[in-house]
Amino acid sequence: MKIIAIAKPLQPLTPEVLKPYMGTEVGATLKLYLNGKVEQFWFAEQRGPIFLMNVDSPDDAKSVLASLPLVAGSVMDYELIPVGPLMPLGRLLPPE
Repeated sequence: MKIIAIAKPLQPLTPEVLKPYMGTEVGATLKLYLNGKVEQFWFAEQRGPIFLMNVDSPDDAKSVLASLPLVAGSVMDYELIPVGPLMPLGRLLPPE
């Protein structure tokens, strides 16, 4: 299952707030990428990371994201959006 996880800062992301977490956050994010849980990632100014996740369920995504230091430290949360193929495109194909 693919899920887009969009960061939701729970407080302003100032350098002072982020500094205690960034050393471990980067490594934790890379581990999720190398383990295949995060397939792609981007960054949005004033928000933070956006992940395309490859997980079993939304609950699995929540559990995976809870392992990140910024989430565990109540600095950030994530909005989860399950996504899949654009099924209405099938209407454009001729019947078989």
